[in-house]
Amino acid sequence: MNDILQLTIVLIASLIATLVSRRLKIPAVVGQMLVGILIAPSVLGLVHSGHVLEVMSEIGVILLMFLAGIESDLTVLKKNFKASMLVAVGGVIVPLIAFGLVAFGFGYGISTSFFYGIVFAATSVSITVEVLQEYGKLSTRAGSIILGAAVVDDILAVLILSIFTSFKNGGSGSHLFIQFLLELLFFAFLFLVHKLIPRFWKFVQKLPIANKNTIVALIICLGLSLLADSVGMSAVIGSFFAGLAISQTEVSHKIEEYTSAIGYVIFIPVFFVLIAISVQFDSLIHHPWIILLFTFLAILTKFIPAYFVGKASKLSTGESMLIGTGMISRGEMALIVAQIGLTSAIITDEVYSELVIVIILATVLAPFLIKMVLKKYDN
Repeated sequence: MNDILQLTIVLIASLIATLVSRRLKIPAVVGQMLVGILIAPSVLGLVHSGHVLEVMSEIGVILLMFLAGIESDLTVLKKNFKASMLVAVGGVIVPLIAFGLVAFGFGYGISTSFFYGIVFAATSVSITVEVLQEYGKLSTRAGSIILGAAVVDDILAVLILSIFTSFKNGGSGSHLFIQFLLELLFFAFLFLVHKLIPRFWKFVQKLPIANKNTIVALIICLGLSLLADSVGMSAVIGSFFAGLAISQTEVSHKIEEYTSAIGYVIFIPVFFVLIAISVQFDSLIHHPWIILLFTFLAILTKFIPAYFVGKASKLSTGESMLIGTGMISRGEMALIVAQIGLTSAIITDEVYSELVIVIILATVLAPFLIKMVLKKYDN
């Protein structure tokens, strides 16, 4: 019964946070993350992250990105593919170099310094997606570039992490080649799925089952998420592309409606609250200036390259600012990478705590920055 109690507390906290956020006119996701910090073990100690909540949180981010895929306009995504690629590449290279040099300058070892760069290379677009959905900007040109860039830079970050951990653990070149081949095969399979799903749905429509469209869609979503994870990639990449494939069907609006009801009632709020559960404040007390500097760096290393790519792509200042702020959030992807570094003994517990605090601070600040841009430039 303890797991049910924990879940009940999380849902009550999420509901209160959403109501207060609406009253204060701030993005609901910010309130949910802040209340996560409040009920975490390091503050009130009301909730301790356990297996059940972690699984529900993982399902939450999978459903969130699945919904983002359904709502995305594939034509707009294709049209802005070049801009997305440039934003992604810049958003990976700049953090790798900047964090690596700054961390090394603070006396961290070469491996730890480079790992800092890897952690902050990946963008966790789930937070941005929630804010863009809230303000009706997900299907815009800027929203499509953000989505495309976030998927690409997650892929690049995972690939760099695979290479780094393989060399760190004495892995062979053949292992890297197999990993890379598996990822290529995975994307080839995604392309095939995208082409076949609309045809496959004619068969689904004949099934004598209630809610058949949503059931089959969720099976595809979870199946591609599992497949992505099995080849060493983020599960959200699989769920996002599942959503893109489903968006090509005639019943996508019904699937979106029912999936939103499933996700936003329980799984997605759990995800946003649990993001902040792991925060420990020891590093903030002992190394406040390092934490603040790294948080500032986390914002600039994503904003600057994304903004200038937007301007070079002949987007307006407002659109470029939105892309820049939309790429800042790190969230669960960075936390996953940091956790890998800790379990692989690449970083120490102290470094891990520093990383988590910076990730949370950047993630909490990102929605505020997005809202500021929308308020200033949205006519």
